[in-house]
Amino acid sequence: MRVATARFIFAFLTAVAGLTGGCSGRSDSPTDAVGARNVAGTDRDESGEVESGDAERSRGSPGGVPTTRISAALSDPGEGFERAEEIRAFEFPRDHGPHSGFRHEWWYVTGNLDSADGERFGFELTFFRFALAPLDTKHAVAEDGVGEDADVTRSRWRTRQIYMAHFALTDVARGEFHFRERFARGALGLAGAQAEPFRVWLEDWEIGEEPPAPLLSDPQPAVETWSDGQSGTAAGRWFLTAADGDRSLTLELRPLTGPVLNGEQGLSRKSGAPGSASYYYSIPRIAARGTLELDGRTLDVSGLAWLDREWGSGSLGADQEGWDWFALQLDDGSALMFYVLRKRDGSRDAHSAGTWIGSDGSVRALASDEVPIDVLDHWQSPRGGRYPARWRLRVPALGLDVGVRPVLADQELIAQTRYWEGAVDVEGTRVGSRITGRGYVELVGYAR
Repeated sequence: MRVATARFIFAFLTAVAGLTGGCSGRSDSPTDAVGARNVAGTDRDESGEVESGDAERSRGSPGGVPTTRISAALSDPGEGFERAEEIRAFEFPRDHGPHSGFRHEWWYVTGNLDSADGERFGFELTFFRFALAPLDTKHAVAEDGVGEDADVTRSRWRTRQIYMAHFALTDVARGEFHFRERFARGALGLAGAQAEPFRVWLEDWEIGEEPPAPLLSDPQPAVETWSDGQSGTAAGRWFLTAADGDRSLTLELRPLTGPVLNGEQGLSRKSGAPGSASYYYSIPRIAARGTLELDGRTLDVSGLAWLDREWGSGSLGADQEGWDWFALQLDDGSALMFYVLRKRDGSRDAHSAGTWIGSDGSVRALASDEVPIDVLDHWQSPRGGRYPARWRLRVPALGLDVGVRPVLADQELIAQTRYWEGAVDVEGTRVGSRITGRGYVELVGYAR
């Protein structure tokens, strides 16, 4: 569950404008100087499109777009964009692809992997799309530079779409966390998204449908249970690839379930304010296998991944500060997604919600009062901020009572907007029987 906040939008726009530099990377060893592909030295025409080239920049380098333009974009209430306001029909694979009429959207893949030698790793590869201006017939520009009016040809540099991506690895045995952030314009093939065949990418980082030559030997296709209870053959496989220096990950992803619609048939309301909602679905169990190259070693890895997809044009409510998001995969084949929206006074917002996916494929929406969560410990970031670090999570109606614990305390992403997202272990009981699992937790709004 990810929601655009004013803080996030400001940080995003500041970054793409080159005001504070570009990407950051961190490991537990001293951080090297990091280069960043950024949208710097840009200008915009009256439609809000970016038209000049991008450049390599490092952290702290000067930018090219005046601050007034950032302020104007931030104060824009999103008028002219489509809004998530009512239930819609989802169509796959189309909805895996971009929704350009909305202001922002994201593709999140997280997961836990084991090597053949028993080493444990967590990973995250996420892509964000942000529109600088609404799409309209007059100014619509395709990625090849041709507008919707075939007689109007635009510069291939011009775009209204900016992409950001995060790649993170958790090395449990070594107690290390590695992270890299990138930005690029949605032009010249630098970054983009498409529905058929599905693909989202930023330079050489990518999630998409498997190419004709399989990355790995072919087992039988998975049989999936869709959220409406129907069964069928999983619609193909995807691949994931990302690299950063001497660390690279290449995975084949095979969905074991179909898309699960969160909220009210996929409409996820984040507050009572108009437009403060998104369209939100997950694929909560994805078989993953491939190779991880790490410090000169090539490891065969396999495990489970989770896909989260959201798009909309709104943001958090005025009295909301952040969220705690849980994605838990249990060893009996069930899964739980739940997000706690936090108010500025620290209390839980009533729009907090989640979804339970049973091992039989059944789906149950969960309201805020159905999932009590107790914070049992905290971790103090050396960069500022105090994060929850251990939880007791219960769903009394389902007989679920589990503890959730990070596999590594410091899984903080030092991005333009700093947040914590990392691998966790789960252990407890379900209807009196012992249950274990793994998952990912995201904590936003705690950094100071």
